[in-house]
Amino acid sequence: MTGYAVSLDDMRAAASALHGVVIRTPLHENPDVNAMLGGRLLLKAENQQRTGAFKIRGAYNRMLGLTAEERARGAVTYSSGNHALGLARAAQSLGSSAVIVMPSDAPAAKMQTVRDMGAEIVPYDRDTQNSADVVARIMDETGRVEVPPSAHSQVLAGAGTAALAMLEDAGGPLDTVLVPCGGGGLTAATAVLMAEAAPEAQVLAAEPALFDDTRRSLAAGERIANPKGRRTICDAIMTPIPGELTFTINRDLLAGGATATDSDVRSAMRFAYDHFRIVTEPGAVVGLAAILNGQISIRGRIVATFITGGNIEAARLAGLLEDRTSPSIVV
Repeated sequence: MTGYAVSLDDMRAAASALHGVVIRTPLHENPDVNAMLGGRLLLKAENQQRTGAFKIRGAYNRMLGLTAEERARGAVTYSSGNHALGLARAAQSLGSSAVIVMPSDAPAAKMQTVRDMGAEIVPYDRDTQNSADVVARIMDETGRVEVPPSAHSQVLAGAGTAALAMLEDAGGPLDTVLVPCGGGGLTAATAVLMAEAAPEAQVLAAEPALFDDTRRSLAAGERIANPKGRRTICDAIMTPIPGELTFTINRDLLAGGATATDSDVRSAMRFAYDHFRIVTEPGAVVGLAAILNGQISIRGRIVATFITGGNIEAARLAGLLEDRTSPSIVV
C-alpha cells in the first residue's frame, strides 16, 4: 500500500527500534466473558505499558529519529496527559528535554507526573486558546522540535507497533477492531496495518458521544469540529477536531465510528475491572463500551479493542467504579 504517511514496513522498523524500550503488553481473553457475549473479545492492555499508555511508542520512536543537535534543542508538544507522559519519559531517557503544552483542566495527577519526569508544562485554556498556536510560539522562541501526538510519520509508526503486536498475538483473523480515538493517530496506524496485513478486518473509531468528531467527519467527508464548551469524563480523547494528517487516512480506510456515553464508559470500566482485573482510565475504554452498549455486533465474531491507558488517580477510579447509575450490559 502506498500514498499514506505510514506503512506496515514502517511499523515493523519501529517495532525493531523500540525493542527493549516498550513492553509487550498482554492481549487478554476470558472464556467466561466470551460465553456471556456469544463471541470472542480480545483486549490489548496498553494500560500496562511504560508510562501507563500506548503513547510512549510514538513519542519515543520520533525522538529516536531526531539528530543529536535536535535532541540538544529539546522537544515540544501539546497533550492532555498520556502523550505528555510518553514524551517526557522519552526525552529523559535519551538525554533531551521536553516542554508540554497542556490544558489547564488536565488531571492534576498526570500533570504532576509529567513534572516529576523533568518536563516543563505550559498550561492553556482549551476553550479560548489554540494549543497549536502556543506550540508554534514556543518553537519560534526556543528552537525546540515539535513531537506531535499523531501528526508525524514516525509517531504513527510507533503507535502502530501496538496494533502490530495485537494482530500477531491474536493468532488469526479478526472481524472488527475498535480503536479509542482522539486525534486519530492510533486509529490511522491500525487502519493502515489492517488494510495491509489483515484486510478482512474492519476498523472503527470509538469516541465519547459528545466528542464524536471523527464519526461525524467520516459521514461528512471532511473534518468537522466538536462544539466548544463540552466536557466528558474521557479527558484523554477530548480533542477539538480530527487531525488533518490522520483524517486523510481514516477517511479512506475506516469502516465507520461508534460512540459511548459517559455512563456507558463507567459501566465498561467496571466490566474491565470485574472480568479482567484491568484498571483503565475512561477514554481508554470507549471501544469496549461501544461493544457492551450493543452498537457493535460481537455474537459469533472476533472483536478486538485497545485499552489505551490506565493513568487515573485512585480516588477518581474508585468514584467511577462505585457509580451505579450506568446502564446494564446490552450485548
